[in-house]
Amino acid sequence: MLFLGFSAGLPLLLILGTLSFWLREAGIDRSTIGYLTWVGLIYAFKWMWAPLVDRLPIPFFSKLLGRRRSWLLFAQSLIILGLLGMSSLDPKLALTPVVWFALLVAFGSATQDIALDAFRIESADSIHQAALAATYQTGYRLALIWAGAGALWLAARVEVNATSYDASAWQFAYLCMAASISVGILTTLFSKEPVRIELAKARNAKAWLHQTLIEPFAEFIYRYGWHAIAILSLIAIYRISDVVMGIMANPFYVDMGYTKDEVAAVSKVFGVVMTLLGAFVGGVLTLRFGVMRILFVGAVLSAASNLLFAWLAIQGHDLQGLIWVISADNLSSGIASAAFIAFLSSLTNIKYSATQYALFSSVMLLLPKWLAGFSGVFVDSFGYQAFFFGTAIIGAPVLVLIWLVIHLKLVEFKKHDSEVAH
Repeated sequence: MLFLGFSAGLPLLLILGTLSFWLREAGIDRSTIGYLTWVGLIYAFKWMWAPLVDRLPIPFFSKLLGRRRSWLLFAQSLIILGLLGMSSLDPKLALTPVVWFALLVAFGSATQDIALDAFRIESADSIHQAALAATYQTGYRLALIWAGAGALWLAARVEVNATSYDASAWQFAYLCMAASISVGILTTLFSKEPVRIELAKARNAKAWLHQTLIEPFAEFIYRYGWHAIAILSLIAIYRISDVVMGIMANPFYVDMGYTKDEVAAVSKVFGVVMTLLGAFVGGVLTLRFGVMRILFVGAVLSAASNLLFAWLAIQGHDLQGLIWVISADNLSSGIASAAFIAFLSSLTNIKYSATQYALFSSVMLLLPKWLAGFSGVFVDSFGYQAFFFGTAIIGAPVLVLIWLVIHLKLVEFKKHDSEVAH
């Protein structure tokens, strides 16, 4: 799970954060960079093909490797192909082809996530899911260091002049990132296919489609009834502050005059280490105080930490200030992520693990990613300080929904006790 988590985390920054740094250096305007983050909306729609990944075998490869591993290998191959395409282009001269290859990376990455979430959930019982999730997150965060700090460091090492744009430096960095996906491929080839719970075999095509496309969603609605609306609403906006703010983070660093090495050292290495610490703290606190309480704490911290970026926007190029702001923000993000992953995993029925987890993670990204597309326009109109204040404010409804979900669970518990007593 450590190495597969690395494979899952690597593509994300390469089509969002790191790419936005590259694009800003290439002279692409902030509004365009904001709109291009809609590439990430592919993750929000992965529930549409998750049932196929869940139930459909890949000819020959599924017999050889098993259904989960064959889909993992297929997805990882798409990621490598997309990254190789990006590494052969200069967005300053050919932005559209870069976007198409980024879309291919996003599709492969989203497909890998579907198969990998199912692989993780099916590989152990519920008692060990927290350990698997923590190990997966560690690998994921290490990949973020490599795809963020590593890519910036590689580009800085080979560029001819640090004060001017050098496309070949970025192309070299992306070529190295493509090679790094081999970690996931080797792990997939040498891993053991999990034993999965098979549903009853469908009698005909209509029954198969119902079993594949309808049952995973219907089961969730049946299990939670109208309370599913509140749960899905919470999932939809829980990470909205982080996602919307994160889109403009790298353009902000470029505009504030931070170098690749400074951003690599502070934001992409030290910051991710703080996220790992936050994930550990969040995991411990979740075990001690319960998922919902730490989910609430994480939401408060995530929204409040964006206010620190508003303060940093006033300071300008302040390396010491950047260290403190990144530390607080990433520590908060780690705590929130640990509680949120535990929350999502607890909602999943193992019979439909790939499809239902894909649904939850897709819902989590749809609204934040769509809203984030307008972030560049907002910054151009009102500035970075107002933007960071705004991203903190939009996190307030999350707290109301967490309270509502906690309240609904208490109501259900009391009702159940009453029925048992009768």
